Amino acid sequence: MIYRLLALNIDGTLLQSNGKLHKSSKEAVEYVQQKGIIVTLVTSQSFPTARKVAKALKIKTPFISHQGAYIASVQEKPIYVKRINEDITYDVIRFLEAIPCQIRLVHEQFSLANKFKLSHNLLAKTVFTSGDPVFYSQQFVSSLSEYLHDQPVSPPKIEVYFENKKDLDDTVIAFQKMFVEIDTIQLNSLRLDIVPAGVSKWSALSYLGRQLGIKSTEIVAIGDGLDDIVMIEQAGLGVAMGNAEFAVKKAADWITRSENEHGVAYMVKEHFRKQQPIEFLRKMNIIKK
Repeated sequence: MIYRLLALNIDGTLLQSNGKLHKSSKEAVEYVQQKGIIVTLVTSQSFPTARKVAKALKIKTPFISHQGAYIASVQEKPIYVKRINEDITYDVIRFLEAIPCQIRLVHEQFSLANKFKLSHNLLAKTVFTSGDPVFYSQQFVSSLSEYLHDQPVSPPKIEVYFENKKDLDDTVIAFQKMFVEIDTIQLNSLRLDIVPAGVSKWSALSYLGRQLGIKSTEIVAIGDGLDDIVMIEQAGLGVAMGNAEFAVKKAADWITRSENEHGVAYMVKEHFRKQQPIEFLRKMNIIKK
């Protein structure tokens, strides 16, 4: 099979556990790009965070952020945006404020969160590492609902960090009954992303593929999280990182090494070295366009 698009998750895939991008990953991306293969990012992170990684990897193709709700290039020209309606956002926040949780509205230009203090260290690893504080405002307010009453926001995504799993499970069930306008995506036992209905990493990746004239069977997707499972299952070649949970590995066609063992670079060397450059395949009429 000939692959023409490589889609990479960021956290736990491209980035090591220390949050850094290893030079082997940069070299791997450059290697496949030289073969004419398009590289994109597919992440739950905000656009500013994804943009920093895209710049570091010299990716000029539009990339996917906000769990699939926002597709744009480093030039900040979105080709696809879906948002949670202002009224729905307000109702969702009012519901969540009755539960012990950290709530974060993630806009492409700013984030807005409540001041709830989590007992675990999830927040420090997620909120404070997102984007560049110089260009990406991160504001904390005492009451999100009061703020939204005066200044409505229509975000592509809402992140919720719970104190206990039962609250997360109950919230998912409640939202399924209350709202048809949103979907929930569980990242782990304490983290939930709320997105516009129909939004997912795979829906965005398949949309981008169509825009580029690339079939689903020509896509390689690499990820490590529960929110990567559908993308890994539907891509032509779905790859799970060695550090991924069992459910992710079970969904994959191939399992590479962990993020600290340079899993992306290892996968690229094993698979793409066997594939001829796209331009050569076109000259040979193996690829028609």
